[in-house]
Amino acid sequence: MDNTLIPKKYAAVTPSDTVGCGPTIGLFVGTGGDLTVKGDDGVSAKFVCGSSQYIPGSFTVVMATGTTATNIVALRQ
Repeated sequence: MDNTLIPKKYAAVTPSDTVGCGPTIGLFVGTGGDLTVKGDDGVSAKFVCGSSQYIPGSFTVVMATGTTATNIVALRQ
């Protein structure tokens, strides 16, 4: 098993267009909806998430604009 993929720290995320959340190794979405994020490269992407879904990736911002998902948790090493 690759231990770099196992989160060791967790933090609740309040979506914000200006305040960062990362870097992460992924996000957990408690209540499904749209999730708009920025990666390490500054490029934004939108994910359509179900409830209790894990989204792997190194994210720096969970955008308020375009995000309807709630109960988001940042997963870190």
